Amino acid sequence: MSAIAGTWLLRMKTPVGTIEADYSFEEEDGGIRGSASGGGETTPLTDVAAEDGPAGQRVTWRQRITKPLRLNLEYDVTVNGDVLTGESRAGRLPRTRVTGERTSA
Repeated sequence: MSAIAGTWLLRMKTPVGTIEADYSFEEEDGGIRGSASGGGETTPLTDVAAEDGPAGQRVTWRQRITKPLRLNLEYDVTVNGDVLTGESRAGRLPRTRVTGERTSA
């Protein structure tokens, strides 16, 4: 079972301030699918992958957004219980710190 399954509130600390978004992950046919809602749009997540590690479960995914800018984002986080930490990256822009809390299982 994937540690990330459920609904999460993520916070991304960017140079223009902290951005919050709701993320939903569910297991389906042996894989994980997800979506994100924030900034007036809902987008699907792609290439979601999880693997167990010594500090928790490492989860990676990709996401395309159009608001406030068109960006292709890549996430790399570690889930430990109901908390996740990690980073996201948009192309050549600097990495952004990501934190999150599970809001429902």
